[in-house]
This record gives sequence, C-alpha cells and structure tokens, in this order.
Amino acid sequence: MKMIIGGRKVDASDKKVIEVVNPATYESLDTVPSATKEDVEKALDIAQEGKKIWAGTPQHERSRILMKCADIIEENKEELAVLVCKDTGKSIKDARIETASCSRIIRGFAERANHLYGITIPSSCPGLENDIIYTRREPLGVVICIIPFNFPASTLAHKLAASLAMGNAVIVKPPSDNPLTDIRMTELFIEAGIPDSVIQVITGSGPMIGKHFTSSPKVNAIFLTGSTAVGVVTSRDASQHLQRVFLELGGNDALIIFEDADLELSVEEIIMGRISTGGQICAGSKRLLVQNSIKNEFTKMLIERLGKLRIGDPLDPMTDLGCLISEKAAIQVENQVKQTIEQGAKCIYGGKRFNRSFFEPTVLIDVRPDMDIAKDMEVFGPVMPIIGFETPEEAVSIANNSVYGLSGGVMTRDINKAMKVAANMESGAVVINGSGRYRSFDMAFGGYKMSGIGREGISVTLEELSQIKTIVLKKVLK
Repeated sequence: MKMIIGGRKVDASDKKVIEVVNPATYESLDTVPSATKEDVEKALDIAQEGKKIWAGTPQHERSRILMKCADIIEENKEELAVLVCKDTGKSIKDARIETASCSRIIRGFAERANHLYGITIPSSCPGLENDIIYTRREPLGVVICIIPFNFPASTLAHKLAASLAMGNAVIVKPPSDNPLTDIRMTELFIEAGIPDSVIQVITGSGPMIGKHFTSSPKVNAIFLTGSTAVGVVTSRDASQHLQRVFLELGGNDALIIFEDADLELSVEEIIMGRISTGGQICAGSKRLLVQNSIKNEFTKMLIERLGKLRIGDPLDPMTDLGCLISEKAAIQVENQVKQTIEQGAKCIYGGKRFNRSFFEPTVLIDVRPDMDIAKDMEVFGPVMPIIGFETPEEAVSIANNSVYGLSGGVMTRDINKAMKVAANMESGAVVINGSGRYRSFDMAFGGYKMSGIGREGISVTLEELSQIKTIVLKKVLK
C-alpha cells in the first residue's frame, strides 16, 4: 500500500519501504513507504489549503459526507475485519466487533456536530447592558491523528470523525507495525467525498515522523493514543509551538473483587477485558484485587475458565485468543512475567511464549502490593496477577498506588460500598460490576495521572477539537 498525499497514492521520496507482516504467521502482507521529512512537509503544506476548504464547508455538508463515510465503512466492514485480524493478530471475532463499531462512531459525531451550540452571554457589567455577546466554535486547523496498533479501526473512527466533523484537516499517522487497516479506511473516507487536501496518510517510523509533526508550526493539534512514554515526549516537543495535545495513554487498572461479588460474572469480565485483543488493551483490568476470603475460590474458577479458551489461528472463527502484535511484544511480556516471579510471585497457569508472538493466558499468585506489576508496570498481554486485600480501604489504597489511572472496576452486590469505592478510586472511569474494559461511544474516555490528557467520546471530543470565538455586538440594543 501507498501513502496518500493530496489524494495521490505515493511512495516515499527516497523510495524506502517498511515490510508489514502477519504477526501470527510472519507471512509478508505488504510494504508501506517509510516517509521522509520532505514527504511530511508536503502533506503539511497541502493540509494548509485543506483546513481552509473544510472550515469553509457548511456544517450540514460536512455531516452529510461523514454519513456517507459511515455507510461505506459499514459496507466494507468484513473486508476491514479480515485486514484488522491479519494486521494485528487479534481474533477475527474481536476484529469483527471492532469494525462493526466504526460506522456507529462516525454517525454519532456527525449528528452531534449538527447540534453543537454556542451560548449567549448576558452582560452584568454597568455600561454594557446594550451589548450582545455570543460564542461560536471554530476548527483548530490541522490535526495529526496518531493511531495505536491494538484498535486501528475504531480508534481511527473516533479521531477522524471528530476532527472532520469540527472542520479540521487531518493527517493520519498509522501504527508502524500494522498500518494497512488505517490506509484502507482513509481510502474509503476519500471515496465517500472528503476532499483530497483534507485527509492524508503518512506512514513510517513513529519517532521520526512524530518529531517532524511536533516541530512544525503548521500543526495545530496532536491527537494521540499510545504509550505513556510516547505521550510524554509528544507533549514536551509540542510545547514549543503551543500545539494542543490530546493524549490517551497507558494504564495498569485495578479490578476490585469483593467477597459478596458474583464470581462467575467477575471471571467473565476478566476474560472480556484481559483475553480479547491478546490482553493488549489500555483500559483492560491488569491488576486483580481479590478479597482474601474468596481468593482461592476465585483463582480456581478463573483457571477453569481459562482452560476452555481456544488459542491459535486468529482467522479461525472459533479462536478466542490470537497472538500479540509482534515477537518483540511477546518477549517483553515474557520478561515481565519472569521479573514478577523473581520478585516472589508464583505462576500457577500459563506463563510461556510460543510460536514467536503467542503468549499463554497466565495467572500469577502471591503478588504483593509492593511488586512492580502491582504498581506501575503495565503488562500488555494476557497476564492476570492476583493481589489479596482485607478491607475496602486497603483495596482502594492498592488500586491508587500507581502512576496510572485510566479505568477501574468494582465487583460487589453492595451498591453503597461500590459507590464509595468508586468515588475514591483515582481513575477516569470506574465500572461497577464490570471490568475497566468498558467504553460507550458517548462517554468521556480518558484517564487521571499518567494515563493521559483530555477526554475522547461523542459527548466531549468536538469541544476538545474546536476553539471558542466570542463575538460582541456593541450597543445594538440601545
């Protein structure tokens, strides 16, 4: 596949390419260009014209085209699902769920943009009582959308639809490991009628391309989902031009399971949040805090459920767990498990990497709150450390003892206890009787602390991606 610059499918100016492989089979899927600074500058120059064209396009017309984008994405959702599956190694079941969501996300932003109102401000200042003050929202300009590897389709839908609905020009930076899905989706957006100068795709090295974007005064905002380390660098570099930065970053979220919880439901919530997408989910519950009185029973139930999972070919509809995004990622998880065992934990289920990029579902017990995995070590794989606690206060203390705070969960039948615990957890969301792996398209998704800056969702993103202009009609009521 090629980059898309100014509506043309192009190679890198120096003709260098990056090979894209299926992480499950290591079969070569395609190559993509490895962009140069010259390529980035060309796209940015074109976007300067695009931001004027799209900002000047009436809102109803922008929304009409986005509705058409949603229709085309929906028509091609199976093609995209297969591409996601091959591109990421996640199961085809998970890939289909992801791509089926994209059209609904796009429609939601288009509809909301049609009803994003300004305000009229009454003047309470003496001498200004004959003035009318009102506000309107205007685009930021050029928005860089940096997409993660784990949800390439749905994350792109969130960022693209919101940015375009508000009248911004967009340059998409797909993940380096698996860029094919985002390139194909961008092609479909252009096919639906988004102007060539309004949406473009640049592929290649994340650090190199990101540096060019954050060093350019032609960029107005960076919209990134990725690791906390990348977010910190992006935020620092973007400060030189005061680019707006919206960051959805990492997490090491806790699921607190009390002794009165529905344990079968708790296990299923963990399967949904820790097994799907290979456990590579920022908001997945990565720390299982289980009240000591039920810890043994719960652990036994979890292992029995894990034993029923099918692991293997991601394209097989019966597969529950595919592979990780790369052999490098699987080795990192392997090393994190070894480190945790060296610190005193015991692995009682799984724990091994196989076929290069696959990793077994893994249960670790005797995990203490002072271990790295119980605090700040984010494990992007199907690893479930079990940490015991006695009281709600202790559980909250353990949960909050992390630099992260994305999305937590509380399992209990006592709604008063659940609400009190939720109120004291330092995270952007808390799910009661569910894992932190929960996302309504409308909700304000994002985290506390090192889990990010800003919020993403139909209820909030249009405000994030626009700026307020105040207009004063002076003495018009005189």
